Amino acid sequence: MPTIQHSNTHSCIVMHIVGRVQGVGFRFFTYQKAKSLNLSGYVKNLDNGDVEIVACGKINQVEALIEWIKQGGPASANITHYNVKQIQLHEHYTSFNVKY
Repeated sequence: MPTIQHSNTHSCIVMHIVGRVQGVGFRFFTYQKAKSLNLSGYVKNLDNGDVEIVACGKINQVEALIEWIKQGGPASANITHYNVKQIQLHEHYTSFNVKY
């Protein structure tokens, strides 16, 4: 799992998920997982069939979401590849949402 560098106890990441991740409830289950971890941000389908996640929160909670993806995410999905990048957000998210 990538180690996230941070200057305090919070971090924001963007994840790009590749595989069978659309039409299998991936956004719904990711939303539920992120909410259970008290993360803010969003999950959305991309036009090319991939999924994008932006997640912000306490570092250990962000890392827990990454680990969940690393372990395969929802049982209905088949993740073939993912990447994670730490980001600086220009907008502040107060909750986690599904974007359409």
